[in-house]
Amino acid sequence: MSVAAISDEREVRYRRLIELGIALSAERNHARLLEMILVGAKDLTNADGGTLYLSNDAHTQLRFEIMRNDTLCIALGGTTGQRIPFPPLELYDADGNPDHKNVSTSAALSASTIAIADAYDAEHFDFSGTKAFDAKTGYRSMSFLTVPLRNHDAEVVGVLQLINARAADGKVIAFSDEITPLIEALSSQAAVALDNQMLLAAQKNLFKAFIEVIANAIDAKSPYTGGHCRRVPELTNMLTRAAVETQDGPFADFHLSEDEWYELEVAGGLHDCGKVTTPEYVVDKSTKLETIYNRLHEVRTRFEVVKRDAEIDYLRAVAAGGDEPALRAARDARLAALDDDFAFVAECNVGGEFMAPTKVDRLKKIAETTWLRTLDDGVGLSWEEGQRKPQDKLVLPVVEHLLSDKPEHIIPHNKTPLAADNAWGFTVKPPEQKFNLGEVYNLSVARGTLTAEDRYHISDHIVQTIIMLEALPFPRTLKRVPEWAGGHHEKMDGTGYPKGLTHDQMSIPARIMAIADIFEALTARDRPYKMPKTLSESIKIMSFMKKDKHIDPELFDLFLTSGVYKDYARLFLLPEQIDEVDITPYLTPAKDGGEIPLARNREKGI
Repeated sequence: MSVAAISDEREVRYRRLIELGIALSAERNHARLLEMILVGAKDLTNADGGTLYLSNDAHTQLRFEIMRNDTLCIALGGTTGQRIPFPPLELYDADGNPDHKNVSTSAALSASTIAIADAYDAEHFDFSGTKAFDAKTGYRSMSFLTVPLRNHDAEVVGVLQLINARAADGKVIAFSDEITPLIEALSSQAAVALDNQMLLAAQKNLFKAFIEVIANAIDAKSPYTGGHCRRVPELTNMLTRAAVETQDGPFADFHLSEDEWYELEVAGGLHDCGKVTTPEYVVDKSTKLETIYNRLHEVRTRFEVVKRDAEIDYLRAVAAGGDEPALRAARDARLAALDDDFAFVAECNVGGEFMAPTKVDRLKKIAETTWLRTLDDGVGLSWEEGQRKPQDKLVLPVVEHLLSDKPEHIIPHNKTPLAADNAWGFTVKPPEQKFNLGEVYNLSVARGTLTAEDRYHISDHIVQTIIMLEALPFPRTLKRVPEWAGGHHEKMDGTGYPKGLTHDQMSIPARIMAIADIFEALTARDRPYKMPKTLSESIKIMSFMKKDKHIDPELFDLFLTSGVYKDYARLFLLPEQIDEVDITPYLTPAKDGGEIPLARNREKGI
């Protein structure tokens, strides 16, 4: 070969090495990266075969990752999906001694390149396994080049082994001294690329684990949200995949890249992270008088006091010579009335669909009943509670109402609420006080158990979610996490919270998560305050929300027609919840008798 030809060949190899280095640094898929390393090394050396090993985390084994052999048509590992059937190579024997008999483990242990012209003549290495393989396949393993992959910390992260270099005429030759430095340079670049990729993967796994820890902590914080932070992302992914797979209609152009799928996973996992700031007794408020405990027990004690007073009044009147039968009848009537009043108060405490004005009037009338307090209610209090008590103490004994709204029931905001022109664009208006624990006030709640103050703090979790997420320095590929995670309480007509966004102001993933959050809440079987609803009940309720423009009608139609609701039900619902649903009445009807799609979504992608 002429000097010019040799020079040209070197230039081609150097250029190929540079191209490989650039490609390695850009490749993000792990399997393709491994394949690129081995195939690139084979091309540079014109090797017939090769194997790429990676070290385990403990650096005690070499795992087979990629195997190629042109002559035997072997292609295992990597993007092939074909499993390599060989066990890992142990770097140390049972006694902890390093294994330098195997050429691959020796290269890893010594962190040095090993070139062998002919394996059958090698004296220092055990090639019995190779010879047995050759005998079985008819192959002839000859030249080997085994190069450790060392990262920037000089740690061996893997081993690249090439076999049977070939001359231009196809004859097997030894790996030349000239090509070895190129493969070592490629191995060094490959090790750095692998190390970077593994570090990125480790960071991503750490972040995912952190998200899971946060989600589990939120679910564990309240029995009413158990599993919610796991199920909503699952349902979000299911409906998103259905939208991505749609070939026509409003979501035909909707797609997610690999990065965007991860972005959606992060958003789903953190969609309720603000709940860490919500007081448990608000989230768990299953009765109207509940705070950290159910204050109905205090009310019951007061009723008991009034009943004892009625009994004492009767006994005193009898002792004074009064008409015993008449007094007894009056006492019994009084006790029965008190029992009835308490039963009514207890019924009001549980809450329901509607508290009629007549019930509120009766409640206020009952509240006018008085009892005698003889003990100081200003002792034994925390500093904060004591600050709310009036400073002018009443002289004991004191006549008080059975139910009351006292000054100390008002809890002021401990920090300035968000202004109307806040930087985030929140439209949720804070109440005048942080909490109002007034007994009559709470028992008079028209629907459910929550006061306006309680509802503000419940809705505030999404405000805190957005504030927390926007405070995080997300990389470019995760910039939309706050928007995707923070929109699941918005409504398509702009009446939702915390920003009052409309359909066109929300991305498809945010609208999908809103549907997932609602359906999960309706069907959840781990909420102690309600019975889990069946599929038919839940879908009927959501159809009303569609009609009222609270949820995206096109996504709700897809939710039904794709069968996502059934797939989710099979995974998370009780068998008795899964009933037959005729979805036809809930779908947007076709026009002009034809299958005309809904108005095409103007969004391209997301």
